[in-house]
Amino acid sequence: MPLLWLLLLILAIAGVGYLLGRNRALSSAGGEIRKLHSLPSYYGYNGALVTAVPAIIFMMIWLLIQPILIENRTVILIPDDAIAEDSTRDLVMSDVRRIAEGLDRLIAEGALSATEIGDLRTETTDIREMLGEVGVALGAEVQPAVLNAALSYRALRATSSMWMTICVIGVAVLGLAMAVTRTNATFRARNSVEAVILTLLMLASTLAILTTLGIVLSMLFEARNFFNQYPWQDFFFGLTWAPSFSGRGGGSELGIIPLLWGTLYVSLIALLVAVPIGLFAAIYLSEYAGPKMRAFAKPLIEILAGIPTIVYGLFALITVGPLLRDYFAEPFGLGNGSSSVMTAGVVMGIMLIPFVSSLSDDIINAVPQSLRDGSFGLGATHSETIRQVVIPAALPGIVGAVLLAASRAIGETMIVVLGAGAAAKLDLNPFEAMTTVTVKIVSQLTGDTDFSSPETLVAFALGLTLFAITLGLNILALYIVRKYREQYE
Repeated sequence: MPLLWLLLLILAIAGVGYLLGRNRALSSAGGEIRKLHSLPSYYGYNGALVTAVPAIIFMMIWLLIQPILIENRTVILIPDDAIAEDSTRDLVMSDVRRIAEGLDRLIAEGALSATEIGDLRTETTDIREMLGEVGVALGAEVQPAVLNAALSYRALRATSSMWMTICVIGVAVLGLAMAVTRTNATFRARNSVEAVILTLLMLASTLAILTTLGIVLSMLFEARNFFNQYPWQDFFFGLTWAPSFSGRGGGSELGIIPLLWGTLYVSLIALLVAVPIGLFAAIYLSEYAGPKMRAFAKPLIEILAGIPTIVYGLFALITVGPLLRDYFAEPFGLGNGSSSVMTAGVVMGIMLIPFVSSLSDDIINAVPQSLRDGSFGLGATHSETIRQVVIPAALPGIVGAVLLAASRAIGETMIVVLGAGAAAKLDLNPFEAMTTVTVKIVSQLTGDTDFSSPETLVAFALGLTLFAITLGLNILALYIVRKYREQYE
């Protein structure tokens, strides 16, 4: 059963649980609501939650464990002679998953039936060409052992899905029976519902933490594989970025310094554009603009946040880049190309203006009016009040807005690709083409490359480095926020 239909079935059973719980509570109280411990709706909510929540949690756990168990059962079916010298068992397993996905697509499109797929043989059918027709690309010819592993993978996945459906429905029905059985006039349904909601909130916060931990660990493990093949000294202190895909990283120079320089250079220019304009716009809208002007101008500024980054990249490529080249770079002898750090930084700064202005505006409006009135009472002017009272009081929030803008700038890719180019080099000239860490992460993970090679694994080391930089920015911002919060609270 498709996952969506299973969820709808769980919700339908939960709806039955709501009705049965509410009606049973009213029935046990003789129809008199005053005899119930809680409102009738709480008994219904209790029935629905006890029915749906355990079933959904069970299904999520099953979906997390299922791929691991199926792959462990499938990988042992791949003999050693089916693994090429320049490949690994993990890469062969990725082909097995792609073949299984392609066979599912063939069935969905009606090109093959389930019985015909069971009769497929590599000796009589070009599996690679057949899968290519449904958009599944394979790097090499499909060996019989790999095809058999893919067929086994599909069978195990179908069996697991069938048992998951049965078990999930069973858990939902069992929860429904338990909820209805213990429902009576004296049952504390309100307390039970509140406890379930509290548990769900705790699970949500735990899930967010575990997701962050999983992202970090996934990068950490792959980065460890990279540093096992490439010296960490050359990575962190190397001044040249020149990956070579000719063979196992022997001729590659993977120094991160040029990429970090480009990332910080572009981000610095973007912040120099976004922070003053965004902050001044926020001060005007919150302190000087009237209600009509504010209602008109703020939505227009926030429209910038909804423009796709690829559109900003095209704007940088065909408008800002040529303009900076013709009016600044060439007349002053600083360059003759439209792709430059300045191009990407200016356009990225325009994109970041609403991030700074909207957050700063909200923070400035949150400053108590009593602080302004006290300043005016002491004879300060409006501008003096803003400069010496409002801005210092709102500084923690403004720092948060700037941090958000900085993180957004560090993680941007499309504007840099189209506006700054892809040259990894160290240069102070802002009108020269450079690149960033995120651009190289994308380039190293795209194309037909060996996933176990240093040239591909370096993407995880780059991602881990970006994470460390962002973490450092957060720690610095937290220090500043705490320092000034103690001063102005």
